[in-house]
Amino acid sequence: MHALAYRAVLSGILGLSLIASACGSSGGGSPSGSAGNKGTVTVAGFNFSESSILVSIYGGALKGDGYTVNYKLNLGNREVVEPALEKGDIDLYPGYAATELEFLNKGAGQATGDSKATTNKLNELLKPKSLIALDPSSAADTNAFAMTKEGAAKFGNPTKLSDLAKYDGKLTLGGPAECPKRPFCQPGLEKTYGFKFKAFKALDFDGPLLKAALTKGDVDLGEIGTTDATVLDKGFVVLQDDKKLQAADNVVPVGRTKVLDSGTTKLLNQVSAKLTTEDIAAMNKKADVDKADPDQVAKDWLKSHGFKPR
Repeated sequence: MHALAYRAVLSGILGLSLIASACGSSGGGSPSGSAGNKGTVTVAGFNFSESSILVSIYGGALKGDGYTVNYKLNLGNREVVEPALEKGDIDLYPGYAATELEFLNKGAGQATGDSKATTNKLNELLKPKSLIALDPSSAADTNAFAMTKEGAAKFGNPTKLSDLAKYDGKLTLGGPAECPKRPFCQPGLEKTYGFKFKAFKALDFDGPLLKAALTKGDVDLGEIGTTDATVLDKGFVVLQDDKKLQAADNVVPVGRTKVLDSGTTKLLNQVSAKLTTEDIAAMNKKADVDKADPDQVAKDWLKSHGFKPR
């Protein structure tokens, strides 16, 4: 996953795609750039709607404070976004502390349930790259795993992940394409809970493909996010992570030290300090269930918390 050859090929692709691409769309609309006199910041996000909302929040706060902001919504997964930051193709992205750390340390298992300690470890790896993770928010989108009620009934109505150990080799797991290599996804489940999966289907993270596959019974267990407000609406059963596989995936802006000066750092930390898990879940529902424009959802949050988006 982290081979130098992969990075080299990826760099060439990114160089072309980032130059050619316009501001991304988060579905139903996208933020527009804003002229300012404090400098230019390119903010990027992952390819799921929550990330687009967070990009619009952090980017919108910067725009409201007089920065020119360029957006790269739905840029890709972490294997695309993080190298783009290292190259300087982007300046900032809203990440998740534990996942960022374990991505950079190649699954060394350093992330814990302590968001500050995890972020400090992350910064030890970012500093030599001239990158920095800012203060972690209390808002956390932790990975979780869910089944449908009908699917759960086929496997003894489990309430926690350890209940699935007796079904070794019988379940099909669904998740993003990178799940079989991620320490908090398939490898972590198999190592922590002591069972193998029958098969894996590459879908999306907590998205429409995954939810459709769960509903149809194409997969038995799917990776979702704890801030997904549609999970209960769809009647999914979220299994308890009773052996604490997941670590502190608190929202944390990650960016280039060249761009994150004292002014941008103070502002973005203020945004993070006001953001909560409940806020994210509510905004996700507005965008994913109520079909509101994610950009407008972000602007409404900024205005209601004392920021000046424009």
